[in-house]
Amino acid sequence: MAVMAAELRPWLAPSAAGPVTATVRLPGSKSMTARALILAALADGPSTIEAPLRARDTTLMSAGLRALGVAVDASADDRWVVEPGPLRGPARVDVGLAGTIMRFLPPVAALAEGTVEFDGDPHARNRPMGPILDTLRSLGVRVDASPTGGLPLTVHGGGLVEGGEAVVDASGSSQFVSGLLLSAARFAKGLTLRHEGPPVPSAPHLRMTTHMLRAAGAVVDESTPDVWVVEPGPLSGRTWVIEPDLSGALPFFAAAMVTGGEVTLAGWPERSWQPVEQLTGLLTAFGAEVTRSERGLTVRGTGTLRGITADLSEVSEMTPVLAALAVLADGPSELRGVEHIRGHETDRIAALAAELTKAGAGITEFRDGLRIEPGPLHGASFETYADHRMAHAAAVIGLSVPGVQLTDVGCTSKTLPEFPELWAGLATTS
Repeated sequence: MAVMAAELRPWLAPSAAGPVTATVRLPGSKSMTARALILAALADGPSTIEAPLRARDTTLMSAGLRALGVAVDASADDRWVVEPGPLRGPARVDVGLAGTIMRFLPPVAALAEGTVEFDGDPHARNRPMGPILDTLRSLGVRVDASPTGGLPLTVHGGGLVEGGEAVVDASGSSQFVSGLLLSAARFAKGLTLRHEGPPVPSAPHLRMTTHMLRAAGAVVDESTPDVWVVEPGPLSGRTWVIEPDLSGALPFFAAAMVTGGEVTLAGWPERSWQPVEQLTGLLTAFGAEVTRSERGLTVRGTGTLRGITADLSEVSEMTPVLAALAVLADGPSELRGVEHIRGHETDRIAALAAELTKAGAGITEFRDGLRIEPGPLHGASFETYADHRMAHAAAVIGLSVPGVQLTDVGCTSKTLPEFPELWAGLATTS
């Protein structure tokens, strides 16, 4: 069921003639949309999802839920309706290259009656799955996986998961925990899940999971470090209002910083479930000014772009664009704590090292990150590795370095299909 790669679309990143000044309106958070879809599918009544992200990852997630018997009406761009139904197989799920689908849907499939097959893009077979599959097996779920322990795989749903106590090593991805917790209230005994291993990365995404579970009516206890308890019980259908995507906004904020301009993300909520405080601290350290008002979340470049030393373990998804800022800074940077992003859409550490070196930066690659020495930069063909975040990083560099060509801008459809047009429009506002 692996899909063929889309035709590559080389794209010359536009350069900015001056400071970028813009207000951008972006689709909803991928992370929130994915969680809302799962919780709505497992609820005891219908849900609506307002301002969802319509992109490849969420379209495939919706298709996977439909294959399992859930009615997902995504005909309107701004409001999706989810009607739960009896979960059933046989079904086939195309995960694309999405970690949320390959980690969130197998526990749902375990609750179905019948077999559910999972596969996706060729590189998806390299993404780690072992810990969550081992935990499902420890809970009595029969799972057949490839010899490497991942995709393609088959979940033999029995209509019931007993639940109880389980252990997982989630040092490779917080999605291993989130995927289990999102379905846990439907387990007969709920779930007491304990992490054993190196620290779990991307803690804000775990907090988003537990916040959204509680909003759906689940009883969740996370008072003990590295232990999550979800009691068995119903999940309520409700209206989910999805925030603008903070990770998706980062390239646009970076554009303001690189050009000494100002970009506002409109529609930013007063209270957010995304890691806005962590990102604010990082952008401020780079030299930006970050403010929140009724207009939205605003980042202003000050004309200074400083190198930083930072642990990015809580915001690892943002590493590529932050690395692009570091390449353009006035001094060296060290970005660490992200070993797990070697298992993302591509090995992002190795990919960044290769492509930033190609553009003229001095790069030292560590097991868990990079040291970046800015140097005289020049245009280059920037390989995107079918990874939307790599494309975002290249586009940021291209604002101030003429001649940066992305091998494939089409990969940005994973989370923001409108990216090429939005970015070109942004560059012309300078």
